[in-house]
Amino acid sequence: MLAASLALVAGTLAPLALDGEAAVERGPSGPAIAIVSIVSIGVGYLVLFLLWRYVFSAKARAKRGEPPD
Repeated sequence: MLAASLALVAGTLAPLALDGEAAVERGPSGPAIAIVSIVSIGVGYLVLFLLWRYVFSAKARAKRGEPPD
């Protein structure tokens, strides 16, 4: 249910994020572009955190048997 809702929201807002302009002019799209920007920045930080957590952390290095720095 949550995934379907997120897909619907992403599908609705995705055309607004293309080249910084709305695909269909329906009035002011500034707030929608701001929401897309905030969500994409949040997802980027989440990906960086997960990358650090599962690849570069001391615990991950210990699992792989690498010596600590």
